[in-house]
Amino acid sequence: MSYATNDKLVLLGAAGAIGSNMAQAALTLGLTPNLCLYDPFEKGLQGAAEEIYHCSFPDANVTWTTDIKEALTGASYLISSGGAPRKEGMTREDLLKGNCEIAAQLGKDIKAFCPDLKFGAVIFNPADITGLTVLVHSGLAPSKIGTLAALDSTRLQTALAQHFGVAQSKVTGCRTYGGHGEQMAPFASTASVDGKPLASLIGTDALTADQWAAIQQHVRQGGKKIIELRGRSSFQSPSHQSLLMVKAVMDGQGYGWPVGCYVNAPDQGFDQIMMAMETTLTREGVSWAMPEGTPEELAELKASYQHLTKLRDEVVAMGVLPPLDQWKTVNPNL
Repeated sequence: MSYATNDKLVLLGAAGAIGSNMAQAALTLGLTPNLCLYDPFEKGLQGAAEEIYHCSFPDANVTWTTDIKEALTGASYLISSGGAPRKEGMTREDLLKGNCEIAAQLGKDIKAFCPDLKFGAVIFNPADITGLTVLVHSGLAPSKIGTLAALDSTRLQTALAQHFGVAQSKVTGCRTYGGHGEQMAPFASTASVDGKPLASLIGTDALTADQWAAIQQHVRQGGKKIIELRGRSSFQSPSHQSLLMVKAVMDGQGYGWPVGCYVNAPDQGFDQIMMAMETTLTREGVSWAMPEGTPEELAELKASYQHLTKLRDEVVAMGVLPPLDQWKTVNPNL
């Protein structure tokens, strides 16, 4: 079997639904034969590993451990789904304190055991803030940590395809920026449906203003809807998209969706935050550009940023993140 790289990929939270699903998909996608599964829940972790062994992937070298030092030593890539999952009735923000404490420890462990990490994807919620916390404590360059933001855009694509009755691939340019939460900023100006600009369809019989508002609300509640339907938070879509993010860094072939990334551009009104922007993934990691949109869309983006800064400042007040003016002391790459 041909793999994109032989570098070590570590999946944290591998005993859970996202992590165990990712383990199988990573090998199916041919990312790397050298896969390490980590979770503090030993029995479940061993069971997940046994399932992968029973798949009998050619040339696979799958290991598992409950020792974080063993897991991260020699790692080139990691994906962490290792936070508490969102349950029915909860928002992503309800997970803030506990999951940010987990993120802070992960950042410290990265600094101690794999300081040369090529790329890490943080996907446990609230992902923008947990990813930011990992980055600050890791000592890594901002390009080396990204968060999962694609699901908001893929949910928008899905909702539009279902509304217009077209193949999902016929809906292009779907973009939601800002936070991965209900304060996200969906952009209509970037999208097209079967070659027609979405903006030209909004307000017509094909897509009334009320229908467009309902679609946006549906997208904002997309994760909540999965919990209501399945009795658990999403696991297949985050598994797939986070692996595609890492694949893009491994093989340099690109990634078609926004990524949550570190943004520090006070001159553009965004300061020391992690959020979805227009991004590019290469072998060097993630880079970003300012989204282009209407004044109304950019105002929504700013509002989403302001919501994230409030969450960030809460984590600072908890003592889990240092004060903003001390970040460069903790991580000279910031």
